[in-house]
Amino acid sequence: MRHIIPVVLLSLAVVPLSAQKDDIIPLDKVVRSQRGSVAQKIANTDITIEYGRPVARGRALFGALVPYGRIWHPGADQGSTFAVTREVQVNGQPLAAGKYSLWTIPGAESWTFIFSREADAFHLNYPGEARDALRVTVKPEQGAHMESMAYYFPAVDGKDATLRLHWGTVMVPLAIKVQ
Repeated sequence: MRHIIPVVLLSLAVVPLSAQKDDIIPLDKVVRSQRGSVAQKIANTDITIEYGRPVARGRALFGALVPYGRIWHPGADQGSTFAVTREVQVNGQPLAAGKYSLWTIPGAESWTFIFSREADAFHLNYPGEARDALRVTVKPEQGAHMESMAYYFPAVDGKDATLRLHWGTVMVPLAIKVQ
Protein backbone atom coordinates (compact mmCIF):
# COMPACT_ATOMS: atom_id res chain seq x y z
CA MET A 1 0.00 0.00 0.00
CA ARG A 2 2.86 2.40 0.83
CA HIS A 3 4.22 1.93 -2.69
CA ILE A 4 0.87 2.49 -4.40
CA ILE A 5 0.27 6.00 -3.02
CA PRO A 6 3.48 7.51 -4.50
CA VAL A 7 2.70 5.88 -7.89
CA VAL A 8 -0.85 7.31 -7.88
CA LEU A 9 0.42 10.77 -6.93
CA LEU A 10 3.07 10.63 -9.63
CA SER A 11 0.51 9.64 -12.26
CA LEU A 12 -1.76 12.55 -11.22
CA ALA A 13 1.14 14.97 -11.59
CA VAL A 14 1.94 13.69 -15.10
CA VAL A 15 -1.61 14.05 -16.49
CA PRO A 16 -1.70 17.87 -16.42
CA LEU A 17 1.72 18.04 -18.10
CA SER A 18 0.55 15.92 -21.02
CA ALA A 19 -2.67 17.95 -21.29
CA GLN A 20 -0.63 21.17 -21.42
CA LYS A 21 1.53 19.78 -24.22
CA ASP A 22 -1.58 19.58 -26.47
CA ASP A 23 -2.25 23.32 -25.90
CA ILE A 24 1.15 24.44 -27.20
CA ILE A 25 1.00 26.08 -30.64
CA PRO A 26 4.03 25.36 -32.82
CA LEU A 27 6.02 28.58 -33.22
CA ASP A 28 5.65 28.51 -37.02
CA LYS A 29 1.83 28.58 -36.57
CA VAL A 30 1.60 31.52 -34.13
CA VAL A 31 -0.24 34.48 -35.65
CA ARG A 32 1.53 37.84 -35.57
CA SER A 33 -1.50 39.80 -34.34
CA GLN A 34 -2.46 38.28 -31.01
CA ARG A 35 -5.91 38.55 -29.41
CA GLY A 36 -6.22 40.85 -26.41
CA SER A 37 -8.87 42.08 -24.04
CA VAL A 38 -9.39 44.73 -21.42
CA ALA A 39 -12.08 44.86 -18.75
CA GLN A 40 -12.98 47.74 -16.47
CA LYS A 41 -15.61 48.26 -13.79
CA ILE A 42 -16.87 51.84 -13.74
CA ALA A 43 -19.18 52.40 -10.76
CA ASN A 44 -21.80 49.62 -11.14
CA THR A 45 -21.05 48.86 -14.82
CA ASP A 46 -18.69 46.33 -16.41
CA ILE A 47 -17.08 47.11 -19.75
CA THR A 48 -15.12 44.54 -21.76
CA ILE A 49 -13.29 45.07 -25.04
CA GLU A 50 -11.98 42.06 -27.00
CA TYR A 51 -9.83 42.68 -30.07
CA GLY A 52 -6.97 41.61 -32.30
CA ARG A 53 -3.72 43.53 -31.72
CA PRO A 54 -2.10 44.42 -35.04
CA VAL A 55 1.62 45.18 -34.90
CA ALA A 56 3.12 48.29 -36.55
CA ARG A 57 6.40 46.62 -37.64
CA GLY A 58 7.82 49.90 -38.97
CA ARG A 59 4.89 50.57 -41.29
CA ALA A 60 3.25 53.97 -41.81
CA LEU A 61 -0.16 53.45 -40.19
CA PHE A 62 -2.86 56.12 -40.46
CA GLY A 63 -3.31 57.77 -43.83
CA ALA A 64 -1.31 54.88 -45.38
CA LEU A 65 -1.91 51.27 -44.21
CA VAL A 66 -5.22 52.50 -42.74
CA PRO A 67 -6.58 55.05 -45.25
CA TYR A 68 -8.26 58.24 -44.08
CA GLY A 69 -11.96 58.61 -44.81
CA ARG A 70 -12.74 54.88 -45.12
CA ILE A 71 -14.38 52.56 -42.61
CA TRP A 72 -11.80 50.57 -40.70
CA HIS A 73 -12.22 47.89 -38.09
CA PRO A 74 -9.86 48.94 -35.24
CA GLY A 75 -8.18 45.61 -34.66
CA ALA A 76 -6.97 42.56 -36.55
CA ASP A 77 -8.70 39.46 -37.89
CA GLN A 78 -11.89 38.68 -35.93
CA GLY A 79 -13.93 41.80 -35.15
CA SER A 80 -13.34 43.92 -32.07
CA THR A 81 -16.20 43.94 -29.57
CA PHE A 82 -17.32 46.31 -26.84
CA ALA A 83 -19.66 44.92 -24.17
CA VAL A 84 -21.31 46.99 -21.45
CA THR A 85 -23.63 45.73 -18.69
CA ARG A 86 -25.62 48.98 -18.21
CA GLU A 87 -26.43 52.03 -20.28
CA VAL A 88 -23.56 54.51 -20.56
CA GLN A 89 -22.84 57.75 -22.33
CA VAL A 90 -20.00 57.80 -24.85
CA ASN A 91 -18.84 61.35 -25.56
CA GLY A 92 -22.17 62.57 -24.17
CA GLN A 93 -24.33 60.24 -26.33
CA PRO A 94 -26.37 57.34 -24.88
CA LEU A 95 -25.38 53.72 -25.58
CA ALA A 96 -27.65 50.94 -24.30
CA ALA A 97 -26.34 47.92 -22.40
CA GLY A 98 -25.24 45.19 -24.81
CA LYS A 99 -22.46 43.93 -27.04
CA TYR A 100 -21.29 45.83 -30.13
CA SER A 101 -18.69 45.53 -32.85
CA LEU A 102 -16.35 48.51 -33.18
CA TRP A 103 -15.62 50.44 -36.38
CA THR A 104 -13.96 53.76 -37.14
CA ILE A 105 -13.52 56.24 -39.94
CA PRO A 106 -10.04 57.67 -39.29
CA GLY A 107 -9.10 61.17 -40.35
CA ALA A 108 -6.13 63.45 -39.82
CA GLU A 109 -8.19 65.93 -37.76
CA SER A 110 -11.12 63.81 -36.52
CA TRP A 111 -12.28 60.23 -36.30
CA THR A 112 -15.77 58.75 -36.32
CA PHE A 113 -16.11 55.90 -33.83
CA ILE A 114 -18.98 53.48 -34.60
CA PHE A 115 -20.69 51.00 -32.26
CA SER A 116 -22.59 48.45 -34.40
CA ARG A 117 -25.40 46.23 -33.11
CA GLU A 118 -23.89 43.44 -35.24
CA ALA A 119 -21.56 42.25 -32.49
CA ASP A 120 -20.04 39.19 -34.14
CA ALA A 121 -18.55 40.57 -37.35
CA PHE A 122 -15.37 39.72 -39.23
CA HIS A 123 -13.05 42.71 -39.49
CA LEU A 124 -13.60 43.32 -43.22
CA ASN A 125 -17.40 43.23 -43.33
CA TYR A 126 -18.89 46.44 -41.92
CA PRO A 127 -22.56 45.61 -41.22
CA GLY A 128 -23.81 48.97 -42.57
CA GLU A 129 -25.26 52.15 -41.09
CA ALA A 130 -28.65 50.51 -40.52
CA ARG A 131 -27.00 48.38 -37.79
CA ASP A 132 -25.24 51.34 -36.09
CA ALA A 133 -26.18 51.88 -32.45
CA LEU A 134 -24.01 54.97 -32.05
CA ARG A 135 -21.57 57.18 -33.96
CA VAL A 136 -19.41 59.76 -32.19
CA THR A 137 -16.82 62.16 -33.55
CA VAL A 138 -13.49 62.20 -31.73
CA LYS A 139 -10.37 64.35 -32.03
CA PRO A 140 -7.27 62.11 -32.14
CA GLU A 141 -4.26 62.91 -29.97
CA GLN A 142 -0.55 62.23 -30.39
CA GLY A 143 1.45 60.18 -27.90
CA ALA A 144 4.37 57.84 -27.46
CA HIS A 145 4.72 55.03 -29.99
CA MET A 146 2.62 51.91 -29.25
CA GLU A 147 3.93 48.98 -31.33
CA SER A 148 0.90 46.67 -30.86
CA MET A 149 -2.52 48.32 -30.94
CA ALA A 150 -4.13 48.60 -27.51
CA TYR A 151 -7.35 49.66 -25.85
CA TYR A 152 -6.97 50.80 -22.25
CA PHE A 153 -8.49 52.98 -19.54
CA PRO A 154 -5.90 55.61 -18.50
CA ALA A 155 -8.41 57.35 -16.19
CA VAL A 156 -11.28 55.99 -14.10
CA ASP A 157 -12.87 58.32 -11.54
CA GLY A 158 -16.23 57.56 -9.94
CA LYS A 159 -18.80 57.35 -12.76
CA ASP A 160 -16.41 58.70 -15.42
CA ALA A 161 -13.64 57.07 -17.43
CA THR A 162 -11.56 57.54 -20.53
CA LEU A 163 -11.19 54.63 -22.93
CA ARG A 164 -8.29 55.03 -25.33
CA LEU A 165 -7.48 53.30 -28.62
CA HIS A 166 -3.71 53.64 -29.18
CA TRP A 167 -1.59 52.45 -32.11
CA GLY A 168 1.60 53.96 -33.44
CA THR A 169 1.61 57.55 -32.15
CA VAL A 170 -2.17 58.02 -32.56
CA MET A 171 -4.46 57.90 -29.52
CA VAL A 172 -8.24 58.13 -29.87
CA PRO A 173 -9.96 58.89 -26.54
CA LEU A 174 -13.60 58.17 -25.71
CA ALA A 175 -15.24 59.72 -22.64
CA ILE A 176 -17.46 57.17 -20.89
CA LYS A 177 -19.98 58.12 -18.20
CA VAL A 178 -22.09 55.59 -16.29
CA GLN A 179 -25.77 56.48 -16.00
